Amino acid sequence: MQTQSPAAKPKAAEPRATYKITLPGGVEKEIRAGAPIGEYIPKESAAGIPIVAVRFNNKVASLQRPVDRDAVVDYVDLSSRDGALIYRRSLTFLLIRAVRDLFPDLKVYINHSLNRGYYGEVYNEITGQNKPMLLAPTDVERIKAHMKKLVDADVPFERREVPIEEAVELFKAQGLNDKVALMKYRNDKTIAVYTCGPIVNHFFGQLLPSTGLLKLFDLHLCGPGFVLIPPPHGTPNQLPPYIHHEKIFQVFQEYEHWSQILGVRTVADVNQLVDTKKINEYVLVAEALHEKKLARIADMITEHPRHPRIILLSGPSSSGKTTTVKRLSVQLRVNGMRPLVIGLDDFFVERERTPKDETGEYDFESFQAIDVALLQDCVRKILRNGEVRLPHFDFIQGKPVPGELVQLQPGQPLILEGIHALNPDLLPEIPDGLKFKIFISPLTHLNIDDHNRIGSGDTRLIRRLVRDSRYRGYDGVATLSRWPSVRRGEEKNILPYQDNADIIFNSSLPYEVLILKQHAMQVLQNVPREHPIYSEAARLIKFMSYYRNINPDIVPRHSLLREFIGGSSFKY
Repeated sequence: MQTQSPAAKPKAAEPRATYKITLPGGVEKEIRAGAPIGEYIPKESAAGIPIVAVRFNNKVASLQRPVDRDAVVDYVDLSSRDGALIYRRSLTFLLIRAVRDLFPDLKVYINHSLNRGYYGEVYNEITGQNKPMLLAPTDVERIKAHMKKLVDADVPFERREVPIEEAVELFKAQGLNDKVALMKYRNDKTIAVYTCGPIVNHFFGQLLPSTGLLKLFDLHLCGPGFVLIPPPHGTPNQLPPYIHHEKIFQVFQEYEHWSQILGVRTVADVNQLVDTKKINEYVLVAEALHEKKLARIADMITEHPRHPRIILLSGPSSSGKTTTVKRLSVQLRVNGMRPLVIGLDDFFVERERTPKDETGEYDFESFQAIDVALLQDCVRKILRNGEVRLPHFDFIQGKPVPGELVQLQPGQPLILEGIHALNPDLLPEIPDGLKFKIFISPLTHLNIDDHNRIGSGDTRLIRRLVRDSRYRGYDGVATLSRWPSVRRGEEKNILPYQDNADIIFNSSLPYEVLILKQHAMQVLQNVPREHPIYSEAARLIKFMSYYRNINPDIVPRHSLLREFIGGSSFKY
């Protein structure tokens, strides 16, 4: 399937001596052409929080952006999501600079998110070993101390646009081979490069003006690497306590092992497989790793000494819960078990009883959106091997209607699937000894390069954009606008219980953006430029533009991705 080319950039207005910008509150100013926008806005918000970027006609831009057209300008401070992302990128560059200053032969690789921060590793360029160097506690303390020294020095992050050819030479001189490879897939003629002292780099988005704003961070030794902790989104003046989640960490270590098996770590690597027509084998191996993991989980359940009767599977939005349950059910049947599957979504209360969030929107992620009493009554009857008429939630009518009549066979397991499945208040009268708990989420993804990661939340958002557009009638504006509320609900109602799981299943497929982008791009390109959510659409379009296109027919019919793109061998 061919996609539309990325939306053409609006042409700049004819050159003038001055341009009019409209600031928050409707304040208008005439600005000298070519002047940096940062010279005409305050340093801090009304709440005293540093302003670190602007939305220039609804697109996030650096304070150094020259004024070259009339524009509506809004402020981006550190309390906003965009501001928090800018802080994290800048903190990453600060770490890279500190490591290079102290240990010139070490190369930093930012692997993935972990414990509200970034997990990373260092590699020794002299030895050339394809495994991380084990850091000592003293190494981490020295890096942290030098980072603080650079913060006190208030070193500028200098940004400039250069031709791609010049950027390639700069990256070669710095030994940034991952970025050299990535430039092959850039469609633009120029690219923004940042310098911090002698270090040159490229980041997927804006940076802070200088290191002096990076006063709050922490650095912890973790496994063979480290965890870099920034302030969380929305609280720029607070650091969360460092809590190590070993189960999640082990999932990430497993993913690193899978990456070595697949031989792919970055977007450029997977694009190279497309170019050399080796992507088919890569897809099959990635899917086989998924299937092997699900078979192991089925074996764990079958061989468990407690002989659990209830399998609880939970995960955040667009994790692929529905397909995973179906595939797990197949593996359990291979082991001689015939599970009965119940989706918690069918136990939603009537629409008028659904709680609302702080914005007045229906909060479907709330635990109170589930008719818990009805669910508990059904589960008790099912476990006694009685016949039960399940509800079926009609999303069009906004109310439950009578569903199918079910009965659990003696000795067979019941699977409950839904975002609240791991909440201990769901089935408090049933002992945990009768339960096996699974948490599912696409926890990892290919990084753009060694220093620019793609968040797992972005992976799920792209899945949801495709699903909502294809099957639920929502456009890009509706899905993007709803997403912050979905994430808040997850933080409150789902993620706190992930440590309760017996096993965590990483549902990420490293090739999935190659497939999803073809439909997601069309959805995002229809987001009006004048809409406030446009900046988020533009961010997603930009990172997906790094990926090649491939024919979706390459996706196996049993793949989790079929839940979003259609054509599955399973019925939904």
